Amino acid sequence: MPHVTDPAVGPVDHVAENRRYWDAGAANWVAAGERAWAAAEPTWGIWGIPNAELALLPDDLTGMRAIELGCGTGYVSAWMRRRGASVYAIDNSAEQLATATRLAGEHGIDDIDWVHGSAEEVPEPDASFDFAISEYGAAIWCDPHVWIPEAHRLLRHGGRLVFLGNHPLAMVCTPADGAAPTGLTLEVDYFGLGRLDWTAAVDDPGGIEFNMEISSWMHLFDDVGFDVVDFHEIQAPSSAEGTAFSVSASWARRFPAEQAWELVKR
Repeated sequence: MPHVTDPAVGPVDHVAENRRYWDAGAANWVAAGERAWAAAEPTWGIWGIPNAELALLPDDLTGMRAIELGCGTGYVSAWMRRRGASVYAIDNSAEQLATATRLAGEHGIDDIDWVHGSAEEVPEPDASFDFAISEYGAAIWCDPHVWIPEAHRLLRHGGRLVFLGNHPLAMVCTPADGAAPTGLTLEVDYFGLGRLDWTAAVDDPGGIEFNMEISSWMHLFDDVGFDVVDFHEIQAPSSAEGTAFSVSASWARRFPAEQAWELVKR
């Protein structure tokens, strides 16, 4: 969880650190990407909730231009393309994009725009998209005070932003040194959650995440010009077992490990 940065050095550049972290670990995500590309139906989050139960992606995106903000191995972009959208996919990691483009070729999809860059600064004009989505990606690895206004800029009036990431409660219950698993003790302050520097974590060191109190998310949306359509606090299904990303299924049946927001641009 939050690592105290040496004030003499200053905070680590999160864009550069996250690029390094994801380039270095990209091979660890190839198998999961391959399974997701081959899946018949989208599934969401660490517990694989089917889109039929957590409807974050419309069944029909025909005629729409969509963007995935932090696409990773690109499976969400593939799901959108199969639903008829014209898709633009941006990611901070060149190695992740290499996996995405390979899988696109293997699955016969040759018209997604794959772009290497930060979701905090997308090289596209204002009002370019009808739909934007992030499953983890920008949702946790980008500064929300930068990427949320950027998503708003990119969307047309009435456009939708959907994103899924860690619930702040899970972050508060994660040990301050990053040691897994998430537990029943409040480890860090809820208020002022903000930037979560994992570069000195005990388990899987590297990367800088972001999260906020739920009220701060809502204030940010309103200030930027988004209305909340829906908010989901995701519970692990009864069939879930074991531990996923340091969160046990038993914990996630009692408390929300993930959150998903559906927003519309005013």
